Amino acid sequence: MEPLNLPPAKLNLSRKGEQVVVWCIIRKKHLLLTPEEWVRQHAIHFLINDRQVPIGRINSEHLVQINGQARRCDIVVFSAFGKPALIVECKATSIPIDEKTFLQTSNYVQQLQAPYFWMTNGLQHVMMDCRNPGVYLSELPSVFE
Repeated sequence: MEPLNLPPAKLNLSRKGEQVVVWCIIRKKHLLLTPEEWVRQHAIHFLINDRQVPIGRINSEHLVQINGQARRCDIVVFSAFGKPALIVECKATSIPIDEKTFLQTSNYVQQLQAPYFWMTNGLQHVMMDCRNPGVYLSELPSVFE
């Protein structure tokens, strides 16, 4: 997997037959190391190690009901009060972060009503203050206290 525009993460990689798997410290299980999972695991480790988000406030593959359909949001960070504070949508490095990609995932923002949204493909990052449409952030705020 290629280097990302995120701090290096000490991922626990292993092999299951011909496949490479990664241990997810949030879901407590091995997952197939796809290009998207590579980005998701680096984002999780960034939140924990660099932003000091408690592991217990992070949910990966968070189930969301949208128009009666079950969807999975890549990462949701919850506030100390148990409300969604940040939604993180991860894409493989080959997927550009653009308006089309954002529109595809904006339903999570509307459904969960989190104040912040971070979309990343590991190389590009788009962070938004959802309370102020059109306000892009240069870094993630401290929403985890």
